[in-house]
Amino acid sequence: MAGSSHGHTPAAWTGVIIAFIGFCMAGAFTVMANPVGFWIGIAVILLGAVVGGIMRAMGLGQAKDLHPVHKRTGEEFEQREPARTEH
Repeated sequence: MAGSSHGHTPAAWTGVIIAFIGFCMAGAFTVMANPVGFWIGIAVILLGAVVGGIMRAMGLGQAKDLHPVHKRTGEEFEQREPARTEH
């Protein structure tokens, strides 16, 4: 993942920071036995996802056509073996 610049965008950083703050809030309010504060923290976590998605839609995220994973040709599909499970 390091070679693909995965998550190195303003949209990703902002969404993760907001979600982290919400996670810390929810954890603190859980320890304080405050269910209202806990649910507010959960809402802040979801807000982080929404803000990150909006920022990506505004062009502040990584474009899919620039990501090497999304640039696949027909040859790559033919060369791969299907995944197998052992029983």
